[in-house]
Amino acid sequence: MNTISPASKPAWLEEAVFYEIYPQSFYDTNGDGIGDIPGIIDKLDYFESLGVSACWLNPCFESPFQDAGYDVSDYYKVAPRYGNNDDLQRLFEEGRKRGIRILLDLVAGHTSVQHPWFKESCKPKRNQYTDYYVWTDAHWKWEIPGYKVISGYSDRDGAYIANFFSFQPALNYGFANPDPAQPWQQPVDAPGPSKVRQELKNIMRYWLEMGASGFRVDMASSLVKGDFGNRQVSQLWREVREWLDAEFPEACLVSEWGVPSDAIPAGFHVDFTIPFGMPGYTALLRKPYGPGPGTDPYGFSFFDQRGHGNIMEFFDQYLYHYRNTVGKGFIAIPTGNHDINPRLSKGRTMDELKLVFLFILTMPGVPFIYYGDEIGMRSFDLPSKEGGYTRTGARTPMQWSGALNAGFSTTAPGRLYLPIDASPDRPTVESQEQDPDSLLQHVRKLVAIRKSHPALQASAPFEVLFAQPGVYPLVFQRSGAEGTFIIAVNPSAQVVQAHLPINARSIPHAVYGPEGVFSNRNELLEIQLPGISGGIYRLP
Repeated sequence: MNTISPASKPAWLEEAVFYEIYPQSFYDTNGDGIGDIPGIIDKLDYFESLGVSACWLNPCFESPFQDAGYDVSDYYKVAPRYGNNDDLQRLFEEGRKRGIRILLDLVAGHTSVQHPWFKESCKPKRNQYTDYYVWTDAHWKWEIPGYKVISGYSDRDGAYIANFFSFQPALNYGFANPDPAQPWQQPVDAPGPSKVRQELKNIMRYWLEMGASGFRVDMASSLVKGDFGNRQVSQLWREVREWLDAEFPEACLVSEWGVPSDAIPAGFHVDFTIPFGMPGYTALLRKPYGPGPGTDPYGFSFFDQRGHGNIMEFFDQYLYHYRNTVGKGFIAIPTGNHDINPRLSKGRTMDELKLVFLFILTMPGVPFIYYGDEIGMRSFDLPSKEGGYTRTGARTPMQWSGALNAGFSTTAPGRLYLPIDASPDRPTVESQEQDPDSLLQHVRKLVAIRKSHPALQASAPFEVLFAQPGVYPLVFQRSGAEGTFIIAVNPSAQVVQAHLPINARSIPHAVYGPEGVFSNRNELLEIQLPGISGGIYRLP
């Protein structure tokens, strides 16, 4: 079995803070109502002021945009609505000048039906692309358990397997255990899957040589079919990782897998805590809201001022994955992403949001900020746009200022990609930059603290000091050569206290947060936190 050295992780990941950009909603420079790459370049100073060191761009390649760009029709060409390849290369270069690396979104498991590979694959006569996609050997196979079968699309005598929506045919990486009675199920080392695997590396090489710093891989575990236990897809990604380590050792590979204890041994540097892989993430931040315990069958998030959440719904899962990946790769806790609606701000005040950022920016691993969460942007119920469906309301334009369209675009409001928050009190970057106590200013301060202290960064040791089911606060410890830090958060509105298993003759001092929360009783620390409060404290 292939092995990957933990030492091969890019050093820059240690202090990295990522920012996710939905390109069509970030900043429009040409007045067509759609964000573009020149707009991202124009905002590099903003990223620098925020302290982020890497940006992940959702797909910016040519596409018919039936799924917001996750239906790629040309992996080598920037979609004209965003600019061109020269613009993207300039973004790579200008970002590097500011210490900001750019990761692209790699849709590895499928293409659009408009991709030239698929159009050739649809033809009845065999050609070099016939086996680039997963096709059955007869049109009349209407249903196959476990797969989305699309029949009647072309003159080819067969039905294709869709990877997500019907217009996203699955690229053929083979089957882990092909059924001899189904000859259309090709093994992973068959000529077709081997060619597709090489095409994947070709795409990655093209953008890495242009200046990209890596990729977030969409649906990373979906490539090999019938792969129960993910053995073959893990082997595929380990091969990709070994190739990257040899040729592009500073490149970063981030997976949309949602199971870090699987994804990181499979070769990814980073994997996410996201709802479909780790439901504990929902318990942390996004459980449905109700009037009180016992009346809402779904309960409450831990970060909820009513104080009825359960941190162990998150930590029981998180700690399992952490213990199985520590020293090998990183877990990312995102504030949100383009697939998660509602946004982080749903049902929370700015003070509550500050606590969420305190937690995310002091945990081990690599934090990800979804654009606009740093100012508390809201989400909405909106009609579907480009396959967004219920996700659409978390993809609205970034709110920069009090100008027309919140400074996102100069076009008429009716021509915007998506509508702007129409509320008079909508949060903006401009207004929060003028308020020293704003959420934005607190996020900047927390990012700076993280980057200033290696003990708060990705690999520094982590230990839970106080976390109990249904009880507040949460207290944990980070440590390093420079010393030990205690992080405490109390999202509830009640005053809470906890006894900590730390022998200390001296009281920790605040790096961030209220003073006077610690006392020393019989040489053991006790903490008492006001409602909706928290901080970072350094042991003497």
